[in-house]
Amino acid sequence: MPLIRAEGIRKEYGKVTALNGVNLTIKDGEYLSIVGPSGCGKTTLIKSIAGVVKPDAGDILIDGNIVTPIPIEDRGVGYVFQEIALFPHMNVYDNVSYGLMVRGVPPLDRSGPVEEMLHMMNLEAYVSLYPKELSGGARQKTAISRALTSGSTLLLLDEPLGALDLKVRTILRYELRRLVKDLGLTAIHVTHDQEEALSVSDRIVVMRAGQIVEAGPPMQLYLRPEKIFTAKFLGEANFMTGEVTETRNGDIMVNVDGSRLIAHTGINVSLEEGEKTVLAIRPEFVDLSTKPGGVNTWTCEIISASFVGDTMRYDVRAENSANLLVKAPITGHESSFMAGDKVFMTLPDENLLVYRLPEEGLEKALSLE
Repeated sequence: MPLIRAEGIRKEYGKVTALNGVNLTIKDGEYLSIVGPSGCGKTTLIKSIAGVVKPDAGDILIDGNIVTPIPIEDRGVGYVFQEIALFPHMNVYDNVSYGLMVRGVPPLDRSGPVEEMLHMMNLEAYVSLYPKELSGGARQKTAISRALTSGSTLLLLDEPLGALDLKVRTILRYELRRLVKDLGLTAIHVTHDQEEALSVSDRIVVMRAGQIVEAGPPMQLYLRPEKIFTAKFLGEANFMTGEVTETRNGDIMVNVDGSRLIAHTGINVSLEEGEKTVLAIRPEFVDLSTKPGGVNTWTCEIISASFVGDTMRYDVRAENSANLLVKAPITGHESSFMAGDKVFMTLPDENLLVYRLPEEGLEKALSLE
């Protein structure tokens, strides 16, 4: 299994800096996803690792060997594009066996690896069909099988499921992770789908403006992101600015437009009285009730309510005029609120994320550009 390192990777397209000194290590057998807004450099990074793009500076190393000058066909990687580039004149079997064929592997020696891959991807029933006769999911599974049959232990996935409908995409992403783990591969997966990244990855890299913002296990990045941009980009979050009025044993009291909140600062933020701060909370951690709660409870009004299958989404306006998004699970009986209802909203202190107010201002710090 390969160990991948990107060291000081820089790439410019005219006046646009796509990658600005990126350093990244992908461990043996790791399933790593790269996410970020459009234009952040994630596709340029994976193409640099593949050999499709040559960096202006820096090196790509595979198992300690510099491969920067080596073309993609000689790097021993399996690369799956978003555009499902199957050969239209070849059936599924021939598409999957193509990599072995161009390497000069005799037909009898090709059959074993090809048939094993077709079995693992549940494609046995499609071997004689051509791409135009396949569903989108079957075409993408064929493309993935072709990338892997050559024997590569490094799989590069560039938006591999982006062209598929939601149900197929959801099913295939779990099959893809299972396949990677069963085969003991190292996988780098670029995606714009945050849920996809959270559900299949061992580790996620968040990028912005050609640089890595933060990297870590999915649950850590979602529940306790160190960077405010990560809190914004991964999932949904409410942000409130305020001023620290008191500190006590790692807790801070914050005035948010006349209303008080208590939060735990954690180990990454140290704030003093009078400092400006940003508090963030995921909408699913906010509790709505007809009865007053304890700490961090505000009165509020339901502005709108939307049913979205497994949850209710509420836009609420708090007593201090702050607008928040709240997500509540459907419990199986009608207990939802309606627009105009007056309720109590509790923001649990253990779920509040605390950040120092960015020097450039909150809006710019959260900008996707």
